[in-house]
Amino acid sequence: MQPSPVAVYVHVPFCPSKCGYCDFNSYAMDGEIVERTVAATEREIAQSQWRGRPAKTVFFGGGTPTFLSSDQITRLLKAVLGAHPPIEGAEVTSEANPGTTDAEKFTSMRNAGFNRLSLGAQSFRAQDLIQLGRVHAASDIAYAVGTARRAGFENVNLDLMFALPGQGERAWRENVETAVSLRPEHLSLYCLTIEPNTRFYKYAHRGMLDLPDDEAQVRMYDLACTLAGEAGYRQYEISNFAKPGAESRHNLCYWRSEEYLAYGPGGVGCFGTGAGRRRYTVTKHPVRYCEAVESGTGLWCETEDLDPETLAFERLMLGIRLNDGVDLASVPIDRASLNQVQNLGWAEVEGEVLKLTQAGRHFCSEVTARIAT
Repeated sequence: MQPSPVAVYVHVPFCPSKCGYCDFNSYAMDGEIVERTVAATEREIAQSQWRGRPAKTVFFGGGTPTFLSSDQITRLLKAVLGAHPPIEGAEVTSEANPGTTDAEKFTSMRNAGFNRLSLGAQSFRAQDLIQLGRVHAASDIAYAVGTARRAGFENVNLDLMFALPGQGERAWRENVETAVSLRPEHLSLYCLTIEPNTRFYKYAHRGMLDLPDDEAQVRMYDLACTLAGEAGYRQYEISNFAKPGAESRHNLCYWRSEEYLAYGPGGVGCFGTGAGRRRYTVTKHPVRYCEAVESGTGLWCETEDLDPETLAFERLMLGIRLNDGVDLASVPIDRASLNQVQNLGWAEVEGEVLKLTQAGRHFCSEVTARIAT
């Protein structure tokens, strides 16, 4: 029997610098460790227990994948496609920082098989980019989009964040309108989250960040939904908007609680084990990761076995984020609590499909906590 296609993720942990808000597994490292990690990731992929399972999507994230040289990033993709032959029309994405790209690199990536780019724009205002610790200038974003188009990329996403320190609604409107003017196929519009173990977390607790209050965040989110909709982008997930047919197929695998494989330092995967699943995290620090690959010792630093009940809860928690909703028959629901949430105007039921309302999207986590059995 032909093995079923699966989503494949590759984590590239290197960045030019560590942004103040970032809690991802990323390191401001360069030199020999970068090439050593690339070689180790190639080896990990080549020795994968899932070798031969087709890829329906591939996603390079980080970190900053385009921090790698053209040769390094194309070698990694070649390793993935060798181990996981892509199905016809597979979506193959790389995240990219507008400050670490050029025409040669984009052309090389396109020729290697990447067909989608996700550009971490975050803001078009110089002051915001400096506060966030980004290495690119506002002008680099439009240049990166144009360079991607000339290299042959027909599917481009722009990431933007709102509720930044000192940001008002007018500045956020200008950011979204500028992004729309660049005509990307996809927009990811996220609220800044202050995560523990980041510089922003320390600053916030010292009163050093002038953050918009909750009401302002709600207005900014609703404004983003309005502006994106008026520009022809369909909202399909709480923070994601796409032109027809340009939804992120890789991220949809996560939101639909499907299997996904992961390689590289800090990559997180989840695969089937009979009636349940096993989630694993690859050793995070590049040096320890390389040592584990090179010595042939265990690569996973964390594992978690998910029983059917846990999987059902996760289907609810993730699936409810989608505008298409979640099938009530597939998730654990307390009907009395669901009625209460409906009375609050946060959710609606169409047939046997549960969906959040526009108001309910502000309370996604609370809805899940209330209605899950």
